Amino acid sequence: MDVGAISAYTDFIKTQNTADAKLKEKIDGADYSKASDKELMDVCKQFESYFLEQVFKEMQKTVDCFKSEESSSSSDGLVDFFKDNAIQELASTSTDLQGLGLAQMMYEQMKRNYNI
Repeated sequence: MDVGAISAYTDFIKTQNTADAKLKEKIDGADYSKASDKELMDVCKQFESYFLEQVFKEMQKTVDCFKSEESSSSSDGLVDFFKDNAIQELASTSTDLQGLGLAQMMYEQMKRNYNI
C-alpha cells in the first residue's frame, strides 16, 4: 500500500471519529428544552443520517464478503476512503430528500417530552 493511500485513509478515520464524537457530544451535552423547532429537527435529521450510514455500511459488508482475498492492492485503503465518503453522502442526501420518517417521529416525540 503506498504512503498516499495510507495517509488519506488515516485522515479519513480521524475525520470520521471526530464527526462521531461531535454528534455524540451534541446529543449528550445539549438541553433541548430551549431548542427551536429548526434546531430540534436538525438534530433528528443528523441522527437519522448517521443511522442510515451505519445501515448502508453493514449492507456493504455483506457484499464485500464475496470479494477475493487475492484482489488486495495498494489502493484498497483509498477505495475504502471514497466508499465511506460515498456512503456518508448517500445517507445524508437520503435523509434530506425523503428519509425513513425516523427524524420526524423523533422530532414529534422530543416536542412532547420537552413540552415545546
